Amino acid sequence: MTYFFAGIKGTGMSALASMLYDMGNEIIGYDDSKNYNFTEEELRKRNIPIYYDLDNLKEGMTFVYTSAIHDDHKAVIKAHSLNLKCFEYFELLGEVTKKFETISICGCHGKTTTTALLSKIFMDSGLGCNYLIGDGRGHVDKDSNLFVVESCEYKRHFLNYHPKYIILTNIELDHIDYYKDLDDYRSAFQEFIDKPCEKVIACGDDSEVLKLKSDKIIYYGFNDNNNVIAKNLLLTDSGSSFDVYMDNNFYGHFDIPLYGEHMVLNSLACITMANLKGISKEDIHEAMCHFEGAKRRFKEEKIGNNIIIDDYAHHPTEVKVTLEAARQKYPDKELVAVLKIHTLSRAKEMKDGFVEALNIADKAYVMDIYNDREKKEDYPGVDPYLIINELRNGEYIGDDEEEKLLVHKNAVICFLSSKDIYFLMNKYKKLLEG
Repeated sequence: MTYFFAGIKGTGMSALASMLYDMGNEIIGYDDSKNYNFTEEELRKRNIPIYYDLDNLKEGMTFVYTSAIHDDHKAVIKAHSLNLKCFEYFELLGEVTKKFETISICGCHGKTTTTALLSKIFMDSGLGCNYLIGDGRGHVDKDSNLFVVESCEYKRHFLNYHPKYIILTNIELDHIDYYKDLDDYRSAFQEFIDKPCEKVIACGDDSEVLKLKSDKIIYYGFNDNNNVIAKNLLLTDSGSSFDVYMDNNFYGHFDIPLYGEHMVLNSLACITMANLKGISKEDIHEAMCHFEGAKRRFKEEKIGNNIIIDDYAHHPTEVKVTLEAARQKYPDKELVAVLKIHTLSRAKEMKDGFVEALNIADKAYVMDIYNDREKKEDYPGVDPYLIINELRNGEYIGDDEEEKLLVHKNAVICFLSSKDIYFLMNKYKKLLEG
């Protein structure tokens, strides 16, 4: 079968395209943007072509489109004119989940890292798995029936999926352009875990998670109310170590090259799931010791005396834990944050959270707010200075003002955004490399 992917450079789209290619299908990619995106790396490995016109969209194809493409887009209009079978990304992914023993990773934060880590444990242990990770990676192992999939709650899209197991990392209000309030947001997760699955592995340290009702939940966390508990936690500049107890019995000691308590919680979720699938604690530990992280999640590069960290953080909590992790690993360096928020509604409603998170840094820069699905006129007064004016040491930085960052010597500079902040980051790196 031939699939035409409109918006193929999106992280979920490129991952799903890679999976379908691995399953023996022909994939044709289309995107509006000619700018390089980190997801192209996975597509190039498979020689999947990417076009910037619609000349290759023809009769008989199956049309797949991202939610960023609307009904009035020229690609959708042409697909309808050709009477093609059309799927939005999450609809087609839902069909794929039916083919496997699916493990859905959901939650406000930590989905991508948890999906990547669990996939590595399964692959390294010899059990094998198929996976779709929200950093653009998708893979099909034809000898495995397991499927680990990052499952996004936006517009309740994950309700299209058919998991046998669910991992729920946390619940904190997000996607406020769709959800009315926290109760509405939490109700989506309740509906998801009510689906006919065997077990739900959920963070019992999270007060909103504890409000969910189900007899299928296995809780993990630091607190004593959990079934799986991390104790004797030690956070150092070389990583994190902890002991794991299951139902009050010592299970094993783990050392991981990851930073921040949030990464320990993500690891606990994976340990719990891998144990359920019969993987030995020795194999789990070995895989975790060699985990290099997901793309654009705390990705580091050293140039001179400076450390550059590229991270997908775009919610205040994600910004906070990323900066805390950087401080843990590099306690003796100046900590600098560069933030690009990607929706006006998020900047407005989560302003105080962003201010609190950015104040962890010694210096914080805020860029223009990216906006691809809201009307500027609906958010008067929402601009970078809404946040900058309340920071201890904040400043505006534009796309072409990379020189401002040259004042920071012996620093850790964290570029934080889900969008195209890497344009500024790459120009700054070129300045450093001279």
